[in-house]
Amino acid sequence: MSSSPRVGLVVVSHSPALAAAAVALASEMVASDPPSIAIAAGTPEGETGTDAARIAEAIGEAEEGAGVVVLMDLGSAVMSAELALEFLDPDAAQSVRLVAAPFVEGLMAAAVRAAGGASLDEVVAEARAALSPKSQHLGAGEPEAAPDDAPAGGSTEAAPADALAGPPPAVADVIVRNVGGLHARPAAVIAGAVAAFDAAVTLSVPGKAPASAASPIGIAILIATAGTAVRIAASGRQAAEAVKSVRALIEEGFGEELVDAGGAPHEPPPSTRELRVVGQPLGVSSGRVVGPVVVMTHDVIEPDGGARIAPEERTAARDRLRRAMLQVARTMHAQADRLGGQRREVLEATAAIAADPALHAAAEAHVRDEGLTPERAVWIELGRTAAQYREAGGRFAERATDIIDVRDRIIAALTGVEPPGVPEREHPFILVADDLAPADTVGLDPARCLAIVTEQGGPTSHTAILARELGLPAVVGAAGVTALAEGTVLLVDGDTGEIIEQPTEEQRATATGVVTLPPWQGPARTADGHRVILGANVGAPRDTRRAVERGAEGVGLFRTEFCFLDRQSEPGIDDQVAAYREVFAAFPGQKVIVRTLDAGSDKPLPFLTADDEPNPALGVRGFRTARRDGAVLDNQLLAIARAADAESAEVQVMAPMIATVQEAEDFVQRARAAGIPSVGVMIETPSAAMVADELMRVVDFVSIGTNDLSQYTMAADRQSGELAALADPWQPALLRMIRLIGEAGERTATPVGICGESAADPALAPVLVGLGVTSLSMSARAVTAVGTALSALPLSRCRDAAAAACAALDPARARAAAAAVLAG
Repeated sequence: MSSSPRVGLVVVSHSPALAAAAVALASEMVASDPPSIAIAAGTPEGETGTDAARIAEAIGEAEEGAGVVVLMDLGSAVMSAELALEFLDPDAAQSVRLVAAPFVEGLMAAAVRAAGGASLDEVVAEARAALSPKSQHLGAGEPEAAPDDAPAGGSTEAAPADALAGPPPAVADVIVRNVGGLHARPAAVIAGAVAAFDAAVTLSVPGKAPASAASPIGIAILIATAGTAVRIAASGRQAAEAVKSVRALIEEGFGEELVDAGGAPHEPPPSTRELRVVGQPLGVSSGRVVGPVVVMTHDVIEPDGGARIAPEERTAARDRLRRAMLQVARTMHAQADRLGGQRREVLEATAAIAADPALHAAAEAHVRDEGLTPERAVWIELGRTAAQYREAGGRFAERATDIIDVRDRIIAALTGVEPPGVPEREHPFILVADDLAPADTVGLDPARCLAIVTEQGGPTSHTAILARELGLPAVVGAAGVTALAEGTVLLVDGDTGEIIEQPTEEQRATATGVVTLPPWQGPARTADGHRVILGANVGAPRDTRRAVERGAEGVGLFRTEFCFLDRQSEPGIDDQVAAYREVFAAFPGQKVIVRTLDAGSDKPLPFLTADDEPNPALGVRGFRTARRDGAVLDNQLLAIARAADAESAEVQVMAPMIATVQEAEDFVQRARAAGIPSVGVMIETPSAAMVADELMRVVDFVSIGTNDLSQYTMAADRQSGELAALADPWQPALLRMIRLIGEAGERTATPVGICGESAADPALAPVLVGLGVTSLSMSARAVTAVGTALSALPLSRCRDAAAAACAALDPARARAAAAAVLAG
């Protein structure tokens, strides 16, 4: 709860139910720290109407020290509110505003602004302007403003002119980078972020009308898949800040797997690529188990399309609809509060669908204008959204199940029937379903559910994501599996996608049980005790939570570009210090390796890089930008040093794109001058690999960026989908390059890390250790699998596997040769 005085709100309505529903909706928008909202609705006798005395009491209840805004529904509510002011002390009445804003939209807008600590005049202005987006969208023009000369403390006093003034609209273009695109969870993240800014923000894609960034469904219906160009536009006092925040979220990829500009994933484990066979069952979560089937269905009877509600009953029906939608959202939020990790995030994103104001408005319009039943209105609107997801194909099609699940749960709440869910059984079982929604999967008990098999879904569906986190074997795309009779015994292999009905005793004996992957306990070692540090790659402070949850041993790559992107000028030292401290604070006593600004190439900055380079990947990028403006680097090093002094993490720093020993010497001198004791460099070019011995006599450690080292070794643009095979981390030429660096590390006793995505592959990680690598940094979700793989192998076998892979002639044979050695 905020400790500073804030504006309070009073809701005056003829109907207690209507007021409660409006307040519930507004509270959903500021769930973490809502302002004080008091309700004055109905008469003392419990009848429809308003009461001045109750309104006066509510004003006292809502007062938090910064004034009170009163919103009224219609007619006598206004007169009762004016009379209520007569009951107040004249001085107290001066800080009360009766606002002629739209009842629901005005309350939501006022609640968001009041929660953020806005002044009384700012909250009033926000409430009045709340109808503008809808009016503009429907072509109705702007709503009339209240008269400017209305008296204070009992009328609709206009906000000062400068309260509504602001800088020109801010605009930015960004490419969607996460594999899943702007699906439900990213859309909910964006909607939550923009609520903190005094700005109206929209997102648009080519060929579609702009969508409000405050509406998760509005964002999702844009169908912005990976690679889609999105325009962010904002107007208002904090337009620039809002645009920057949204752009950063999209650039960072919401903590999901990222793709290159050419559309190739940054994290493409070879085994996953090989398993994606169209029309065949696909294993998406490891384990091989046997058990009886329990079939779950989501059958919901389609509501009657011909039923109509009488005009005088439609208001009550709309209230019932909104209560049901908010009930479903609250239930999902309550479930999410009991969970952690991706399960919590997925369920919160689904809850945002049920609470989406745009969905509420569209469904209520069917009831108000056509007289449809609430159930039919929900069926139509969410069915339309699910159809748009399916038409988009790919990962959006996989998310259509989430939309249908929300639809069915709202209809269940409206009709009083049991909501969809996993059947309860006393015995262990294999869950079989057409598909699973987040609300189904998050409640699974791994002690009872042995595995999951679905007819629909894909490797990035919520079923796959959550099954992996729960440690449950899972197979998706198994057409016809729901036709099995309950109790049928199945063998399910989540690695190969194999499903065997009524397996023989010999086949049953091949089951290995449920393979669970708890958070890594570390420290990581090979089977014979050789130490390997497993760190996490972090691209922003918000990534630290997942890294800590998965047991990462510090941060092996802290990308600092988030502080600089979307800026026209260099960020101040104090701003940088604050951002870096957030990450350092999450890892007390552990290593955090900070990579200095890697500007250039695919991350241009207007104040530091040129926009006319013929080949940016081979141009002024990374450490080379110091040739143009060394002060930017020196200021960053100073900020890193100050942040490190303020926290207890063991902070190290390294420079990207080092090609010569002289560059390494220059960087070490700068870093030490700033007060940073441990200094390293990234080896991303063949030239640096060839002089690794000399480099290591200058620095304290090196880290290999395999993504770029592969690009420069193979002369293949990593963003080219056509050349993706050349970027395979199993390329023998790349492995031999890493071997050169590892051998130099052993000769000079210099730690050698890898922070490229190859470190996340549990099949390749032992080979890298065998090549002389002493630490691996990866996405947090890979830490457990890599740690488990290493703990099962002695160092000698890792070295033998590395030698076999390096001797091969192509990636496929390198992979096979290593696997044969590691299998023993």
